[in-house]
Amino acid sequence: MAKHVAILYGGWSAEREVSLNSGRACCKALEGLGYKVTPIDVQPDIATVLQAVAPDVVFNALHGRVGEDGTIQGLLEVLRIPYTHSGVLASALAMQKDKAKMVMEAAGVPVPQGKVVNRLEAAKSHVLPAPYVIKPVNEGSSVGVIIVREDRSHPPQELMREDWAFGEKVLVESYVAGRELTCAVMGDRALGVIDIQPATGVFYDYDAKYVKGGSIHVLPAEIKPNIYQKVQELALTAHQALGCRGISRADLRYDDTPGGTGELVVLEVNTQPGMTETSLVPELAAHAGYSFGELVQWMVEDATCNR
Repeated sequence: MAKHVAILYGGWSAEREVSLNSGRACCKALEGLGYKVTPIDVQPDIATVLQAVAPDVVFNALHGRVGEDGTIQGLLEVLRIPYTHSGVLASALAMQKDKAKMVMEAAGVPVPQGKVVNRLEAAKSHVLPAPYVIKPVNEGSSVGVIIVREDRSHPPQELMREDWAFGEKVLVESYVAGRELTCAVMGDRALGVIDIQPATGVFYDYDAKYVKGGSIHVLPAEIKPNIYQKVQELALTAHQALGCRGISRADLRYDDTPGGTGELVVLEVNTQPGMTETSLVPELAAHAGYSFGELVQWMVEDATCNR
């Protein structure tokens, strides 16, 4: 008898739309493989719904807070339902960017220099020499990210808006010029490396990530073999240091600009990477020989509690 898989998607985070797209794609693939699939748009009554549905496995296609920060993982542990991706601690840790950086740095993974400050402090004066990046400490998909260029005389005033929805604390980091690289880890294996080139602008923002044609993915990345291998090593080390399970994806910056520093840093690790048609992990898996169906099947069969 085929496994009954509940796909959790949607929810109420800032990344709801992306999660809906990820969930629909995974639902279609698993149904095509013969699994019994129940898609669930997650609401606050999710514990009651899951107990009524009684699935064998939960495929977590949620993105952002609640789905990615250890909250839903803790609920699934209490309900004793095997689930995909990382467990409670790794999810919570990776989502809290400042704490994740401390753990990665302790494991020998280079990270950008930076500090956590109140958003109003960052709006009053430059807390780092420009160029620098301001990002929420616990959001994904580049939500709320601001790049402050050298020619910007005043710090970003949008941080003072009353409808600022990304928390009172922000992470301010030195901007690393050059390439945006990404590498996925599947189990204990680092996959390939993509060089992400935004089709417009210079920043891999929300639209570049999720709008068709928003970015150009060069796979394999056209970088020196030793750098390519180093990216894979850093992605795997970061995955293991944070205690990730299943699939994760590390985002990096590499300064190979003329006269640049040659710096290679890990920005963050995504424990719930996107699974949409423009997403990076399915592309990296395909490059490694896994169809989309084989990828989601691997994730379902990898699901456990106590992750």
